[in-house]
Amino acid sequence: MLGARGAGLSWGLRAVARAWPWGARGHSLALARAAGAPRPEDRPSSAGPGPGPGPRRRRLSLSAAAVVDSAPRPLQPYLRLMRLDKPIGTWLLYLPCTWSIGLAAEPGSFPDWYMLSLFGTGAVLMRGAGCTINDMWDRDYDKKVTRTATRPIAAGDISTFQSFIFLGGQLTLALGVLLCLNYYSIALGAASLLLVITYPLMKRITYWPQLALGFTFNWGALLGWSAVKGSCDPFVCLPLYFSGIMWTLIYDTIYAHQDKRDDALIGVKSTALRFRENTKQWLSGFSVAMLGALSLVGVNTDQTVPYYTALAAVAAHLTHQIYTLDIHRPEDCWEKFASNRTIGLIIFLGIVLGNLWKEKKTDETKKNTDSRTEN
Repeated sequence: MLGARGAGLSWGLRAVARAWPWGARGHSLALARAAGAPRPEDRPSSAGPGPGPGPRRRRLSLSAAAVVDSAPRPLQPYLRLMRLDKPIGTWLLYLPCTWSIGLAAEPGSFPDWYMLSLFGTGAVLMRGAGCTINDMWDRDYDKKVTRTATRPIAAGDISTFQSFIFLGGQLTLALGVLLCLNYYSIALGAASLLLVITYPLMKRITYWPQLALGFTFNWGALLGWSAVKGSCDPFVCLPLYFSGIMWTLIYDTIYAHQDKRDDALIGVKSTALRFRENTKQWLSGFSVAMLGALSLVGVNTDQTVPYYTALAAVAAHLTHQIYTLDIHRPEDCWEKFASNRTIGLIIFLGIVLGNLWKEKKTDETKKNTDSRTEN
């Protein structure tokens, strides 16, 4: 019995000795998480030791954060500057593009996959460029906000000059994507650059920077249609653009509630500070406006049952999201914000299925017409 206990104690001491070097790093990781997004250099490997001596191997993961962590160390600050470790923003930029491309498809057809992939690439690049511009403008503010203090420029991992060069590279690649479109869309896409550059300044000027973000993030609702059709149809594109702006006001107001205390201290404005305890009433109004505009889009594009079913599901999702939102709990605000990707995907699925349903209705109409002619 004593021998077994002695062996157990010896094993425990060896385990503690092996774990001790990681203990300080684990403490640093906890502090980094308390300050915001965890930094990869503070994250120890979670995999067990391999056979024999050598470095500890990482557990295989396909999450965006894990992909960034596995990249070469000199590249990691640039990938974090693009927010590749947090892809939710890219989704929210990309999804209005998919709505527009889906609505522009011919009845009974799937959306143009080439356009979807092209706009997906553009969304990654332009979201990265927007984040780079935002962090360049806000580097002094980010140092004072707990959640953003670890961003690469604010933390000193990337200099302002390096970020400027990196921005030039992103915009050059994005221009290459834009040049794959028709001339109308090239001009329309280039016009959005002014919004991308000026949006980060709005939080210094107005309590409605989320509205400026809405104008910026939903430009794809105009661009997707024009890329397929050659120009914008105002009866479709404008209500779709408006619905996207309302959607942005919903999710980015929720997002802004995470930082409202720090924002108030350093003088940064947001709709979260503007609405305060009336936030849920405002979000409800934006939701009604969003759903009304999407219904108008459906009428103007002769949408079918699956589309309106998707809108009903979106209405239920928004109702639950707003009703259960706790604006005083940052964790809940982040969870509700991130759930908006589901809303965008539901709308896209409704558009695709609604468009395929049109073919079914057309075939039935043709059969009825042929049978009447034969009789």
